[in-house]
Amino acid sequence: MGLGPEPVKLKNWEVKNSGKNNKSRKVKKKKDGGEEEDEIGCWVRFRFMESCLPSRSKVDNSMSGTSTNYDSKSPNEKRRDQPVVPVSSTTTSTNAESASSTPKFSEELKVSSQLRKFTFNDLKLATRNFRPESLLGEGGFGCVFKGWVEENGTAPVKPGTGLTVAVKTLNHDGLQGHKEWLAEVNFLGNLVHPNLVKLVGYCIEDDQRLLVYEFMPRGSLENHLFRRSLPLPWSIRMKIALGAAKGLAFLHEEAEKPVIYRDFKTSNILLDADYNAKLSDFGLAKDAPEEGKTHVSTRVMGTYGYAAPEYVMTGHLTSKSDVYSFGVVLLEMLTGRRSMDKNRPNGEHNLVEWARPHLGDKRRFYRLLDPRLEGHFSIKGSQKAAQLAAQCLSRDPKARPRMTEVVETLKPLPNLKDMASSSYYFQTMQSDTRSNRNSKNGVRTQGGFMTRNGQPPMRSLSNASPYHQYPQKSPKPNARQ
Repeated sequence: MGLGPEPVKLKNWEVKNSGKNNKSRKVKKKKDGGEEEDEIGCWVRFRFMESCLPSRSKVDNSMSGTSTNYDSKSPNEKRRDQPVVPVSSTTTSTNAESASSTPKFSEELKVSSQLRKFTFNDLKLATRNFRPESLLGEGGFGCVFKGWVEENGTAPVKPGTGLTVAVKTLNHDGLQGHKEWLAEVNFLGNLVHPNLVKLVGYCIEDDQRLLVYEFMPRGSLENHLFRRSLPLPWSIRMKIALGAAKGLAFLHEEAEKPVIYRDFKTSNILLDADYNAKLSDFGLAKDAPEEGKTHVSTRVMGTYGYAAPEYVMTGHLTSKSDVYSFGVVLLEMLTGRRSMDKNRPNGEHNLVEWARPHLGDKRRFYRLLDPRLEGHFSIKGSQKAAQLAAQCLSRDPKARPRMTEVVETLKPLPNLKDMASSSYYFQTMQSDTRSNRNSKNGVRTQGGFMTRNGQPPMRSLSNASPYHQYPQKSPKPNARQ
């Protein structure tokens, strides 16, 4: 058996056409109180709608329990399988993406012989019947369950033995989900790189479509940046940024056939036990334009807040669209803020627009940095990272760097030791900031500040920091695909 792709003819697959908008799998909120928006996450649907379960696995409806340690979608994040914005009349769509849904279709799937072909029963047993305790979270087109299989085979094994995997199920909601399943297998089945999540195998049986990945014990970057009480240390953030950049650089410039990822965001960056970053979820990936062409014209898809503005406006997709998305994620890592957050004050909802004026100012850019770091970041490294983010976020796509250039810029940053907490300038700036904050909350007196109740304010412990308590410890591992 060779290592090249093997053509596998798919059987005709029944697609249940929901009618009006078969392509969108997000339930939109109705004013009349009908359907509610699908933003609560997999577990709610598991309990009340069972849409996470493959159809043949709905055999144990009496199971109860609480799903722990999984990632649900952020309420601020628009689902990626919808258009980022309503597509304008000038946007050109590819034939594949603009074609209307049909009840039946057949497709040729080319997969590497290195991929394992699982039976549905194998995966049902490996995940313990897709029980709630095995639920890790929600993937691009379905739910993800933790399972255990043989090291070099497909048979299920006892939990805690063999190879730990993450099994992604396909929601039965129409043509778009199946197309993304095909894209995942066709891309990840033939792309191998340390910074891409490994696709172990797949299942295609009757109407079942499942994918089996290597298990990533630390979960997603999104979870560590926005949902954990302990902040990611600066060096770990830069290590993750470098690894993710290497993954994109491979797709753009090193793969035999270049690929545009099209959905680069914190929830798609997964972390292994050593915080090595790996890109996951290739459902929206596209082949790069052929030689002599400048772009791929396609329907605008992705996640609001990460998509490049020129792509949103025209539907013209290039590798520089991914570079822009990388700039957004780098900015999220610098600031500890989400790309879109409507809970922020007016003027700060859109991270890029709020941060852009500060990125080029060496004095003001410190205000952008995640305050939870409390000065435990490299001065040179943060300046370089801010400059790099500004370049990646350039409104002119041609002015954005190539990902190989991004990698070279990031390489030295994780190891820089010039911590801002040891800088006299940074301490002075922090003292001024603290004084301004106290002046807003207190009343100036000849001897300093008094609080509203007439008592002197508590002294700020300038040297107190979570990192003094946890100098070497990393955040606890999170079980997620």
